[in-house]
Amino acid sequence: MAISDRLSEWGGLPTFDFPQLEEELPESLPADDAVAWRISVEEYYDAEAGRWAATFARFAEAVDLSRVRSLVVGVWPEVNDEGPTEVVEALVAAADRLPALRALFLGDMTYEESEISWIQNGDVTPLLKTFPRLEEFGVRGGSGLVFPPQSHETLRRLVIETGGLSKEVVRGVGDCDFPALEELDIWLGVSWYGADTQVSDLEPFLTGVRLPAIRRLALRNSEIQDEVAAAFASAPVVARLTELDLSMGTLGDEGATALLEGQPLTHLAKLNLHHHFISGPVAEHLRETLGKRGVEVDLTGSHESANGSANARRFVAVSE
Repeated sequence: MAISDRLSEWGGLPTFDFPQLEEELPESLPADDAVAWRISVEEYYDAEAGRWAATFARFAEAVDLSRVRSLVVGVWPEVNDEGPTEVVEALVAAADRLPALRALFLGDMTYEESEISWIQNGDVTPLLKTFPRLEEFGVRGGSGLVFPPQSHETLRRLVIETGGLSKEVVRGVGDCDFPALEELDIWLGVSWYGADTQVSDLEPFLTGVRLPAIRRLALRNSEIQDEVAAAFASAPVVARLTELDLSMGTLGDEGATALLEGQPLTHLAKLNLHHHFISGPVAEHLRETLGKRGVEVDLTGSHESANGSANARRFVAVSE
């Protein structure tokens, strides 16, 4: 699987690509608060430094920033070599002109623009500190990503998409205080691209002590998905969830059986196990045990071998 499409919406609004510097502005643009504005540079391999900031400056002249509710950052200059410092600085400098901003996504790019694990990232937390009313924040790309512990009172959704995430970032997020966070979605990735998380690093998410409002929890796209699933079999946070997402990883019979033999999951509205290596009999047991009790169990994306058993060669959905 590769990320072949850009975000179609963010913050509950459809995305709209603001014109590149070389393009003429159309006679009319969407209402300032009606779309998630996507701002990007086109020459993603050799775009000059300052080009994203210049595009944002043009955007600031064309719309009323005070009404903008959602922003999506696409490609920035030299994205495979340089982090988003230019982007972060431009947005921080404009913070007082963006009082209505509630949703922000950093790194919305397809594999044709940059493979997810080639995106060079950095410390993105100044954006959270600068926008204390932000409700949704997402970032794509784990290389160089920095996320020190912090507090944020209004954040309801946090998404971190990577092909390989360091345990330092995982621990940093785990030590944050997000009292309003309802949805946490973390792609752990593979060791080849820097993933070194152990189940012990996930303890803050499993207890949910700092996440009193959490309802949807996704720890997915992982090569240790069986171990993660086994940890959730007795995790205190599960009782408060409406959706548990262990999709996109290497989940097999061991992890699936641990879920079945662990604490009851029949209170869940959904258990997402898409892209898995669970054998037919165990998958059927999941459907019988949970599906018939009203839980939506997503078992699509099976990698079962021709003889009906799970494919021995396991891989995550998104790595490079």
